[in-house]
Amino acid sequence: MILNTKMTNSHASARNACKLCAPLGASLAFSGVEGAITVLHGSQGCSTYIRRYLISHFKEPIDIASSSFSEATTIFGGKENLRTALKNVIRQYHPKIIGVATTCLAETIGEDLHTMLKDFRIEEPEFDWPILVPVSTPSYRDTHAEGFRRTTREIIEAIAAPTIRHQGINVFPSVASPADLQHLKEICADFGLQTLLLPDYSETLDGPTRSEYFPIAPGGAKIPSAKVCAGARASIDFGDDSTVEETAGTFLEKKYGVTRKALEWPIGIRRTDAFLRVLERLADRDMPEKYYEERGRLVDAYIDAHKYAFGRRAVVYGDPDLVVGLTSFLREIGVMPVLCATGAEPKNLAKRIAATAMSAVPHKQAEALDESLDAYSTDLPEPTVLEGVDFMDIEEHATALKPHILIGSSKGYGMSKRLKAPLVRVGFPVHDRIGGGRILHVGYRGAQQLFDVVINALIEAEQDANPVGYSYM
Repeated sequence: MILNTKMTNSHASARNACKLCAPLGASLAFSGVEGAITVLHGSQGCSTYIRRYLISHFKEPIDIASSSFSEATTIFGGKENLRTALKNVIRQYHPKIIGVATTCLAETIGEDLHTMLKDFRIEEPEFDWPILVPVSTPSYRDTHAEGFRRTTREIIEAIAAPTIRHQGINVFPSVASPADLQHLKEICADFGLQTLLLPDYSETLDGPTRSEYFPIAPGGAKIPSAKVCAGARASIDFGDDSTVEETAGTFLEKKYGVTRKALEWPIGIRRTDAFLRVLERLADRDMPEKYYEERGRLVDAYIDAHKYAFGRRAVVYGDPDLVVGLTSFLREIGVMPVLCATGAEPKNLAKRIAATAMSAVPHKQAEALDESLDAYSTDLPEPTVLEGVDFMDIEEHATALKPHILIGSSKGYGMSKRLKAPLVRVGFPVHDRIGGGRILHVGYRGAQQLFDVVINALIEAEQDANPVGYSYM
């Protein structure tokens, strides 16, 4: 069935954008590498904005340097500003790696980061330069999700080197919470797989209180592990690669022959099943018993609460990878995603949403569990799919659809109030609640947490709207 895809082009500017800027995605990715710090090549305002957004969500200190463009720099170029910024950062932070990302201003005047960074090494060979990773991140072309994926590839391209083959694997996530990254590492370890997860900001952006101050937060993907990723037996590339010219996984496959496994973000039972089947083949072992039990408890929860979920209408918005994963999950529990929207322009979101209606092959030891699941995930109407839209566009379409619930970032709070539908906060950013970095989306465990939150939000909304209410179900 062809989805009802609509593009809204009735206005010249975004009215509350449903996306964030590409350098923000780059800064997030660089924070997931050990000893790394980000320098934005552009004006100070960009780094201030990005720090504010990241700190508000993760509640952790984050330093992002700037080459501090001025009016003169904008006209004559910012090479010397960048040289000064890099030297200041090196003297103060002693980083192992510096990520240098462009802003819209630097891109507009045509700054060539790759040439500049090569020139610095040639012109000052005696200076102790760390690894320098340039990445082009113009926000007028890309979103934060695309900046994140492009930066991940640039990091791998800068660090990976020819090496002998080994049995480890590489995992390249979509934009995720620290809780998601911790769980991905746990799952891979339970399969006995040595894993490079990059980026990995599960510690740098969710660390404990420490008595000692660290200029760069401890944690992150290890550089020695990244250097040998070209010898891995396989790479798992999560999410859509249609909006970037090359992902980390495709780069390693083309240059070093590392087998690439492309998967959707593992939200819900179906997508998690697909992920764990790949791990079974790579590890040559069955899924650990604890995941059978987690899956079984999750299906039991679906059955217990299906009467509260079935037929309810949901609006889902955010990063394309998250929207696809949430749509698959909602269809599993019987909720109808009537509107799926993103501020990005991947051009293939409708196709990916359509695939969520297709039944996955059940796991070889879980066929009995899937009979109940299939009863609630089939024959649901297709949603309207919107790409390249802002929150005003989303609200205009959502009003006529009368959703029971909204699922997305906290930026949809105002829309939620006006539509009188509860908002389940997921993804990034979550600015008006504590614990945005601890929201677990992936795996059976993440689906269980999302399920409980969604069902309780539906129950609470109905309970509050009822003049009598009820205290027992």
